[in-house]
Parts: sequence; structure tokens; C-alpha cells
Amino acid sequence: MSRRVLVTGGGGFIGSNLVRALLERGDEVRVLDNFSTGNRANLVGLDIEVMEGELRSYERVHNAVRGVEVVFHLGALGSVPRSVQDPLTSSAVNVEGTLNVLLAARDSGVRRVVYSSSSSVYGSTGDLPRTEPMPADPISPYGVAKLAAERYCVSFSRVYDSFESVVLRYFNVFGPRQSPFSQYAAVVPRFIDAIAAGRPITIEGDGEQSRDFTYVANVVDASLRAAVAEGASGRIFNIAAGQPTSVNAVADAIGRILDKPVQRIHVPTRAGDIRDSWADLTAAREALGFEPLVGLEQGLQHTVAAFLATHPEAT
Repeated sequence: MSRRVLVTGGGGFIGSNLVRALLERGDEVRVLDNFSTGNRANLVGLDIEVMEGELRSYERVHNAVRGVEVVFHLGALGSVPRSVQDPLTSSAVNVEGTLNVLLAARDSGVRRVVYSSSSSVYGSTGDLPRTEPMPADPISPYGVAKLAAERYCVSFSRVYDSFESVVLRYFNVFGPRQSPFSQYAAVVPRFIDAIAAGRPITIEGDGEQSRDFTYVANVVDASLRAAVAEGASGRIFNIAAGQPTSVNAVADAIGRILDKPVQRIHVPTRAGDIRDSWADLTAAREALGFEPLVGLEQGLQHTVAAFLATHPEAT
């Protein structure tokens, strides 16, 4: 059954992958993005409605949600280092912007909001794997902002009749259309770009810190499930691969796929970073029927192939 949906941040890496999946299943898709970090090229050739605007403008957000059944709220100002440098803007976009989305969705009769949160809300709590009931203790301003937005989502589900929201905590997502060129770029696209070109990669710390690297198709699948799952409203779910992998191991895997040597430059650990993080997926499995579809090695192969196809000059 076709639905009319809104994807905030639809010009971004995860958002543009989600938009394609929604179109493939026959939905009518509207995108709201200010393209400060998203890329218009990610949406070229797609049969969608694009609205350019700020999440910090209630009027613009209200116009965007009008007439839609589900809002996938991915619009955000990402990056832990960026939030350390500019916590005020991080809060304005990630907290106030989310509140605007929730208010506009409530006022327009939207059935459900699926909110994209982050594993950064857990902070450096020592218990592994991360489970949703454990106390959140974010280190960075970004993590604090995402946690505040989560609580607004849960609160709206509790205090407003017929309003539904589902929170998805993403862990270290990677995949096609993730840019390596921003100063805040994630490690996977940065490593692919550097190793393909024969340049050294830069690793913060010793590289043995672990993360739950999650291929983007898994996140997209979870988002689609979260939009329709019964009994999921007002709940929070980890979305990940469910296993830890060191940064060094990811670099080595990319080197194998590219058949290139991996040269490393180690620099001090960044402020706001944590040592280890990986997710327990029990709740998402039980409530959403979620299971990671694509493993790390296969996901890296897809990502490397997509990068080389769009950047043939890289090698």
C-alpha cells in the first residue's frame, strides 16, 4: 500500500538511501533538507518532492509534514567533533529542530515519527553490549542533544493521544554515498579514499577501540519496520550489526578489498570519543523483527565498489 511520507535530511547519506527504498516500495516521498551537510546530487533523478528549509523554522517544518502519514526524522547536524566545537548550533538543530518536527507532526495529524538517534547517547558506561534500559551518560554535546531529542519523542508518545514515535539508536553506519571529504567524515569513507589513493590513513589513538560498524541497508530496513511495527510507539531500539570490530580491523579489511597496503598515522584520541561500543539487538529483534541483512565484509565490499564507481580518479 502506497504511503505519503516525509524524510527530513533526505539529501544526506542515510536519508538518500532510505528515500530510494521508500520509492522502491511505491511510497510518495517528500524530502526536507537545508543541504548544509546533505548533497543534492544524492537525489538527482528521483521522483520525489524536495523542500529546502531549516529544521529550526517551525513554519517550514509544518509545511513539510502537511499531508504525510509517516515522518522519518533523519535531519540533524552530525559529528561529535563538530558538536564539541559548536555546541550551541548542535543543540539548536538537533534538539529544537526535533521539537519542531514533533510539534508539526502532532499538529498535522501525522500517524508516526521515526527518529534517528545515535549510540553516542550511551557515553562511556562500562557495560557491554549496550542495552536500551541502561542509563545514558553521553560525553559529547552531540550525544546530549540526541538524548534530549529522544526524550521529547518518548514524551510526546505518552502525553498526546494518538501520537506515535519510535526511536532508533544507530551505531556507526557506513555505506554508499557517505562522503569522505568533510573534515567531520566518518572513518570508513576516509579510509577507502586514502587507501585507494595510496595515502596513509589517520587513526585517533591506537586503533584498537571498537565500534559496531553497521551497513546502511540494515539501518534502512529497520526504519521501514519501525514505521509499521505494532506496539513499538514510545520505545527505543538499538540498530546495529550486533558485534564489535576494531578500527584497525576495518582498515585492514578495506586494504584487502582494494588490494592495497595500509599505511597508518596515529594521532591523539579526539575529545568526546569513547573507547568501545557495540549493541545488544534483542529488543529490535523481538519488537521489529529486525535482523542485520548485510555483514561487515560484504558491506565494505559494496561500499568500496560504490566509491570507486563514483570516484574512478581515486586510484
